[in-house]
Amino acid sequence: MAVFPSAWRYPRVLAHRGGGTLAPENTLAGLREGLRRGYRAIEYDIMLARDGVPVVMHDPYLGRTVAGSGNVYDYDAAELARLDAGGWFARAHEGEPVPLFVEFAQFCKAHGVWMNMEIKPAPGYDLETGGTVARIAAALFADEIAAGDLHAAPLLSSFSMLALESAREVAPQVPRACLMSELPPDWERRAREVEAIAIHTNHKHLTPALAQEVRAAGYGLFCYTVNDPARARELLGWGVDAFCTDRIDLIGPDFC
Repeated sequence: MAVFPSAWRYPRVLAHRGGGTLAPENTLAGLREGLRRGYRAIEYDIMLARDGVPVVMHDPYLGRTVAGSGNVYDYDAAELARLDAGGWFARAHEGEPVPLFVEFAQFCKAHGVWMNMEIKPAPGYDLETGGTVARIAAALFADEIAAGDLHAAPLLSSFSMLALESAREVAPQVPRACLMSELPPDWERRAREVEAIAIHTNHKHLTPALAQEVRAAGYGLFCYTVNDPARARELLGWGVDAFCTDRIDLIGPDFC
């Protein structure tokens, strides 16, 4: 198998949504659990509340991981921050709040945690979400970006091409990645349109040939969500650069 140089300059293993299966997702409790286990790299999700303030959440609706009903955009950020985002996981986590994006990102930066920020727009809010997240990320890492230390800056990823286009327009200096569950025939054209540096894809749909194709084209290759150590080794053998995992108890940050 040919070996191609990679554009990936980031950690190899990321804790999925903070603490994987060991803590409530997308919370500071999850982030602390990842830190406790040695993780200094994280993937998490960001969407906008009704007032345009970004919060750390995966679902556009309440009821699965956040107590309540309705949609994220039915609430202001301060209202969401008062809702319980931990009780669904365990009684010990009852009252864990929905994090505000800025505070969550600042905590990560202060603790040396590298971030893959997934832009997760609620339906119809692609442009606003992409632009807002990119603007804040650029401000938080302005010094690192100015110094050319781009590997310290976060990587913005999204399934939404509109969100990535908006991020590029607002803050072209912040690196971007295209999220695609399954790589379509025109994946490279889409990546070029948003000037992405990496492709993020579901490992279940990846093949050795596709992995080689992505690497040969000069893109970094990241997979989600890999929870079996044997599968992780197989993917790395195909040329996958990095992956996120829920099983931070089985796959450590220095896995190889």
